[in-house]
Amino acid sequence: MKKMTLSERLNVLRAGVLGANDGIVSVAGIVIGVAGAGTSTLTILISGVAGLLAGALSMAGGEYVSVSTQKDTEKSLVAKEEEALHTDYQGELEKLIEIYKGKGLSHESAEKVAEELMKNDALGVQAQEVLGFKLNDYANPFSAALSSLFAFSIGAILPLLTIVLLPESIRIWFTFIAVLIALAITGYTSAYLGNAPTKPAVLRNCLVGMLTMIITYVVGHYVGI
Repeated sequence: MKKMTLSERLNVLRAGVLGANDGIVSVAGIVIGVAGAGTSTLTILISGVAGLLAGALSMAGGEYVSVSTQKDTEKSLVAKEEEALHTDYQGELEKLIEIYKGKGLSHESAEKVAEELMKNDALGVQAQEVLGFKLNDYANPFSAALSSLFAFSIGAILPLLTIVLLPESIRIWFTFIAVLIALAITGYTSAYLGNAPTKPAVLRNCLVGMLTMIITYVVGHYVGI
């Protein structure tokens, strides 16, 4: 099994954090909205579980379709590149020379490097330099789908358990606070992994979650009335 690079591991971790973030916000909005209508704990539990399953399966399906499409596109591009190497090898070599010249090499150096690399692995170097990805280094749609499913589910469990296990008198407020703390953590983590400013990310994340919960609570409350 091919070992992931540090960059790939960070991207997977970041995607997991964002998936958990979606689970937190989505299910928090559902359970607080239902609780706002004054319904029973069982109804809130059923609604939350339904939201968790629907959201997790939806994210997994979307990720599977997206990654599969990307994989099919990359394979199609590689097939076209392979055909081009058979029909116009010199033209593909010239294309590679121009790429290396654009990176700062002289024409002589670029030509020497391109010829040497093409001699060893013409299709591989064309895929990496012209198409922008490594040959046969395709993402796994099943892995991506499972990662999204688990990440969403883990995030969704927090608001669901909080609002179901706490007494009715305090469950909405405590869920509200717990969700904001969790969103602050996921916002900080995603920004940190992406080398972005953490404070704006935390504020945006918490603001989106807060607005979601307020709106769904108000809607649920007035529908319940």
